[in-house]
Amino acid sequence: MVFKDRDVISINDFSKDEILYVLKIAKNLEQNPKPLAKGKIMAPLFFEPSTRTRMSFIAAMERLEGEVDGFASSKITSVKKGETLWDTVKTVEKYTDLIVIRHPLEGAARLAAEASSKPVINAGDGANQHPTQTLLDLYTIWKTKGGLTNLKIGLLGDLKYGRTVHSLVTAMAHFNPKFTFISPEALKMPDSYLIMLDENKIQYTETEEILPAINDLDILYVTRIQKERFPDPIEYERYKGAYRITKNTLSSVKKDLKIMHPLPRVNEICKEVDNTGHAIYFEQAANGIPVREALIALVLGKIK
Repeated sequence: MVFKDRDVISINDFSKDEILYVLKIAKNLEQNPKPLAKGKIMAPLFFEPSTRTRMSFIAAMERLEGEVDGFASSKITSVKKGETLWDTVKTVEKYTDLIVIRHPLEGAARLAAEASSKPVINAGDGANQHPTQTLLDLYTIWKTKGGLTNLKIGLLGDLKYGRTVHSLVTAMAHFNPKFTFISPEALKMPDSYLIMLDENKIQYTETEEILPAINDLDILYVTRIQKERFPDPIEYERYKGAYRITKNTLSSVKKDLKIMHPLPRVNEICKEVDNTGHAIYFEQAANGIPVREALIALVLGKIK
C-alpha cells in the first residue's frame, strides 16, 4: 500500500485493506505516540466553521511534533479580495508540506488536490465527502464492537445532505452490514447510494419512524438536521425537530447498542442520554486525533 504524497479526498478511494491498515496505524499511535512529523508543516485551510475537525487535526499534528500554519476563516485571507481557491492553494503549497481543507462547495477538495503538488486531505466539502470523519467513525465502531463485520447499523436524521452518512455507508459496504435508514421522505438517503448498496447486495430498510426500528441495532448513528445545507430556509424549519432521542426512546433497545453522532448536536439527542452507557459520541470525537495522526504520518511518508 502506497500512502506517501497521496491525497485523501474521498472514502471511495480506499480499499477494504487500506481502511483496516489506517485503523491499525491509528491504534498503534494512540498507544505509542511518536514524533513522526518533526520538521513538517501542515496548513489547515478552513473556509467553513469547524470545532472538532480543525482542533483534532491541529492536535494530531502537534502530537506528531509537527507545526501548524493555516486559517480558520476565509474572512481574514485574500479570498476576501477575490483570490480564487486555485491561487490560494498554489500559494499555500509553497509554505507547507501538507494541506487540510474544509470548504462549503462540493468538489472543492478535489480541485485543491489538482492545484497542489503537496498532499491534500479533505476535511469536508459541502454535502459531498468527509473521509477522515468516516475513518474515525470506523475506528470508533471497530474499538467498541471489536470489529466491523456483520453489524446492524441505523442512520437517523438528515440522510440527504449529511456527508458523514454518505461516506459511512460507502465505507461500511466493505463489511456486510445491515442498514436501517430513518428519515423524513424529503431527507432520505440519495438514490445513488441505494443503487450502490443494491449492486453490492447490502441489505437495507427505509422508514420514517424511530420505533421499533432502533430496537435491534448494534449502532445508531444520529445526525442533526443541517440548516446550512438547506437551499430553502422554510424547508429546514419544517424538519429541524423531526427526531429526538430520549431515555424513553431507548427503553427497548439492545443493552450493547452504541449511539454515535458526528457532532455538533442541537436537540436530536437529549443530554440525559449521555450517561446511559449507550452514548459514545464524545469518545468518537476524541478518536479523531489518532486517526488523523495516522493519515498525516502516512501521507508524509513517515509510516509505510
